[in-house]
Amino acid sequence: MPLLEENSLPSDQPLTVPVVVIGNGPSGICLSYLLSGYRPYLDAAAAHPNPVLFSKLQEAKHLSIIDQDLEYLSEGLEGRSSNPVAVLFDTLLHPDADFGLEFPSPLQWRLEPQTHVPHLVLGKACPGGAWHAMEGSMLTISLGIWMELPGVNYRDLTGKRRSVANDRATPEEISSYYKNYVKLMGLQKNFVDNAYVTSVLKLHRDHGEALESEAGRDDSRDHAQALEDTSSSPLVFPQGIWEVRGYQRAQDDSPVPFCLFAENVVLATGASDSPVRLAVEGEDLPFVFHSIADLGAAISKRSLGQGSDPVLIVGAGLSAADATLCAYNNSVSILHVFRKRVDDSSLIFQQLPKTLYPEYHKVYHMMCSQTHSAPAGPFPDYTSFPEHCVVSFQPDMKCILQSASDFKVFKISMALVLIGTHPNLFFLKDQGQYLGLDPSKSISCKQNPIDIHPFTFECTKEANLFAMGPLVGDNFVRFLKGGALGIASCLTKRLQKKGSLIADGGGGVRGREGLV
Repeated sequence: MPLLEENSLPSDQPLTVPVVVIGNGPSGICLSYLLSGYRPYLDAAAAHPNPVLFSKLQEAKHLSIIDQDLEYLSEGLEGRSSNPVAVLFDTLLHPDADFGLEFPSPLQWRLEPQTHVPHLVLGKACPGGAWHAMEGSMLTISLGIWMELPGVNYRDLTGKRRSVANDRATPEEISSYYKNYVKLMGLQKNFVDNAYVTSVLKLHRDHGEALESEAGRDDSRDHAQALEDTSSSPLVFPQGIWEVRGYQRAQDDSPVPFCLFAENVVLATGASDSPVRLAVEGEDLPFVFHSIADLGAAISKRSLGQGSDPVLIVGAGLSAADATLCAYNNSVSILHVFRKRVDDSSLIFQQLPKTLYPEYHKVYHMMCSQTHSAPAGPFPDYTSFPEHCVVSFQPDMKCILQSASDFKVFKISMALVLIGTHPNLFFLKDQGQYLGLDPSKSISCKQNPIDIHPFTFECTKEANLFAMGPLVGDNFVRFLKGGALGIASCLTKRLQKKGSLIADGGGGVRGREGLV
């Protein structure tokens, strides 16, 4: 993996790349695959169960899907994503998947090096993103085949196949798949591991004057002017350029700062960076946590177990369900608190088939049958508190709960607040809030995703800035791949129009200023 050292860059040749992708999870990996010249075509011998889509594909079968009109192909398709290109790509990769069928994909993948778009993918760890930090004993919500990326069959790479009724994967299997995928597809040269982005600024030239920052850091104008003053050939950014700063952890864990310029930036950071907080008194006390990993650590250290005071679990989503299963299977008493009614149709458990997700339906059964108002039930040491909220945590290890009618006080051993996560876009102006559908609110993957053009995934409020994955509402791997298709199609067409699409036979990334 390359090491980006700021001090090693000549002042007259700053590192410039056509595309920088921030985030090396499945979104960034899939985009790198497409930008590296892998092209999907309609297989001449293939068919598709959707006759209208299949007819459209045959009209331009000599063109790759990336070079076709994605809006035209997407028209009329329906699926579980609000992004039409995501539905299109999922329909092509997994025809009729929502009906439980496994039709073969009609796509044939070809490597066309002349279409390679130079790019770098910056990630905090090795390729795979947040999957490397997930609890290894859990199973994915999606089927294993839905987690795979184009070109490499998940089952072939892992060598494992569960029963068709429960063909789900563990995070360990998925993270290993993504890491190996990058190697198998020859994408390593595009990935920079252990890279932490701290600042992304848009620089532009104002009527031939010095480069200026549109927002973000006070010294950016001085920095840009210094680059121009020391350059033997002045930098020319007719439509603006992005300055990406950060640091990379070296082998001795020391931070090595870097600075590079990008004509386009893609946000692929996911949604797991910052846990949502209750914002109640005592939430910062040392026994209050926001990650299921802390529960596993306490059980492993035997600081929590049978005979301990109950663990308080707050939330009614899948993370809270995973924590409930973990505690229950280790004989830890549980107090489970959530705001909704147990019969609320918006609960995720109501949307999961029982045969495919038996463990989550077990938790839902626990939530319904073992409530504080009906304590007699089949699950000892578990009590649910629907339509309750946490008022405060106290230093003496007590928590205060509130319902519509009264307050309750309990002594607990630890609390897990698992009510969701927010993306952390601290490196952008105002945390990127201005990019959202509602600029007055923080970016939220469910309530306020980044506003994008539906077929290019370019931010409507910022040219040459793209977003994909959970940031635009696609929280499942099977749909975030559509963002890669939309962005790769947009960038390829723009570069072809400019006549600046360069294929580097040496295998490196060639920007305007040289080889990375």
